[in-house]
Amino acid sequence: MIRKYFLMAAFSVAFAGSSFIHAQDDLIKKISGNRSDSTGFRFTDVINLAVTPVENQGSSGTCWSYSTNSFLESEMIKAGKKPVPLAKIYTARKSYEDKAENYVRMGGNLSWGDGGEAHDVINMYAKYGAMPEEAYTGLLNGATTNNFSEMQGLLKSMLDAVVKNPAGSISPNWKKAFAATLDAYLGPVPAMFMYQNKSYTPQTFAKEVVGIDPNNYIEFISQTNTPYWQKAMMLAPDNWAFQWDYNIPPSAITDIIDNALKNGYTVAWGTDVSEPYFSWPNGVAFVPQTPASYGKKLSPAQNRELFSGPKPEPEITPELRQAGLENGQTTDDHGMHIVGLSKDQNGKEYYIVKNSWGTHNEYKGYLHVTKAYVQLKTTGILVNKKAVPKEVASKITM
Repeated sequence: MIRKYFLMAAFSVAFAGSSFIHAQDDLIKKISGNRSDSTGFRFTDVINLAVTPVENQGSSGTCWSYSTNSFLESEMIKAGKKPVPLAKIYTARKSYEDKAENYVRMGGNLSWGDGGEAHDVINMYAKYGAMPEEAYTGLLNGATTNNFSEMQGLLKSMLDAVVKNPAGSISPNWKKAFAATLDAYLGPVPAMFMYQNKSYTPQTFAKEVVGIDPNNYIEFISQTNTPYWQKAMMLAPDNWAFQWDYNIPPSAITDIIDNALKNGYTVAWGTDVSEPYFSWPNGVAFVPQTPASYGKKLSPAQNRELFSGPKPEPEITPELRQAGLENGQTTDDHGMHIVGLSKDQNGKEYYIVKNSWGTHNEYKGYLHVTKAYVQLKTTGILVNKKAVPKEVASKITM
């Protein structure tokens, strides 16, 4: 598959996005074992939107920051701007600071870890601006990849000590200690930085260089336990911001994505990647007719059979999707970036998805994902409001 890259300085490397890093590492190891000698799939690009190069998030649960900042970089391209590699770890750091305040106010009754959602990137951009990656990599002491396990362990212990409140009254000093720990592991955030021979703050850089209006974006979820076409809370552990999004039927998810791609807009995508029919090494994800028959771990023979070529898929009903949400089969695992549309040798359409696990898979960091998989396993999508089809826009207030 030939990608239309905008060539720029190499990005720093990094990896996935749930609340706990060790769980992500285990997930990657599991997924990486599902490789056959040949996928049996032959893809032809239908829509291939311009994107920035694939990155690798390392041992950090920052997929939401990598994928949605990649989305913003594509938004710059769509707006006719030269894309800038944005500092994913700056976004993540500001998110951790805000999440820590919520954690303390909630008495520790909040999921803690690297995880986040696509809306966090938009919210941090609106509140704190943005930085070019060259100004803030979060990598110290010669490191070339993220590894947040030790840092997050210390942050969690610190916050739990604050929540226990042995002094009887919480001192505001904990915020200084929290920031100092982030400084120690990620480096201090510069108040001013140089970019192309000009001095900026994060706020002026966002306004003058990135030039994106955070009010132009909208997020969608899909569940049957709240009314469609109205806002509901995204019920995911990583929704520490308690965001409410528009609830839509599963078919509307792909309607929005299709309309976005056809009009030159990409999509930030949150999804479950824990199923054996999601194969990162093979670069393919689809829904087999009897998904339960494969269990959670494939034998080599099952893997060869499953990925021997295109397979028929079941109809994805709202009830089938909701069952996965309620029985724990569909979880808030990972954030990626939908950047195009392809067809297999039988003419079936797939979405081209940019990942943030490096380039060591069949399609150099990309996957081909069926619409059925997206309807079944999506936890949320974020798009430019201009990408929403009229049929959907008429039913909500944007």
